[in-house]
Amino acid sequence: MSTVAVIVVTWNSAAVLPGFLAALPDGMAGLDWRLVVADNDSADDTVEVLRTLAPEATVVQTGRNAGYAAGINAALDAAGEYGVALICNPDVRMRQGCAKRLVDSLGGGVGIAVPLLYEEGRDTPHRSLRRESTVLRALGEAVIGNTRAGRFPALSELVTDPAAYERPTRADWATGALMAISGECMAACGKWDESFFLYSEETEFCLRARGLGYVTQLEPSAEAVHLGGDSQVSPRLWTLLTLNRVRLYGRRHGRVSTTAFRTAVLLRETSRAVLGRPASRAAAAALVRRGALHKTPGP
Repeated sequence: MSTVAVIVVTWNSAAVLPGFLAALPDGMAGLDWRLVVADNDSADDTVEVLRTLAPEATVVQTGRNAGYAAGINAALDAAGEYGVALICNPDVRMRQGCAKRLVDSLGGGVGIAVPLLYEEGRDTPHRSLRRESTVLRALGEAVIGNTRAGRFPALSELVTDPAAYERPTRADWATGALMAISGECMAACGKWDESFFLYSEETEFCLRARGLGYVTQLEPSAEAVHLGGDSQVSPRLWTLLTLNRVRLYGRRHGRVSTTAFRTAVLLRETSRAVLGRPASRAAAAALVRRGALHKTPGP
């Protein structure tokens, strides 16, 4: 059986690392694996925690807060030969046998496998599957909300059908907290896009993989708990998420379509800002500023 490279990117992660490391042996049961961590210049005790609790791990110190994709690339460069790369957030807690079920589901066109993700303290899985962005989907989410719009595939990126989370389900992309990627898929796709400091890097990678013939698939028998969610409450992170979403769309579409997409996203954030959501207020202001910067002067 080929080796699985467990790839983790850390930045001030000392508080969450012990739980990740404690769950790792059960989560990786049945596999030959090694841990490779890229630390993005943590100011806390992240590196000391790693060296104490996981002395066998390879630790790459990037020397700067390089971003998530850059950290992944640095760790992959240090991983040596591997058959599968398991990309993990340090705030993920894999359940028994999670990784092997993901690894076993690769192949047959599946290049990226993702588990059922649960939020801490909740019994229902997180809706982690997504459809590719379109103007109509952005407008549907703006007008009726992504959860309600999710019932209609043409109107939302979010896959909300409970049945989709009960069987192996293919999607355009998925939340990137935990992903198993075949070595073949990694070789075909190459480096992660470091121009996305945080957010949209997993979207870009999944869509790039799809274009090369490797699909993303949920394996519901693999389960993990994800402690994250800061983007939902932090205006700074939500703004970054929103701007990167528009920027990625712009890379894949023309100016007119991108302007329409940005307008639909702005409508969504503005409507939520009116309802008193500070994160949306910050995102809407940033979209307006970014739109003004991209206007072309008239003759």
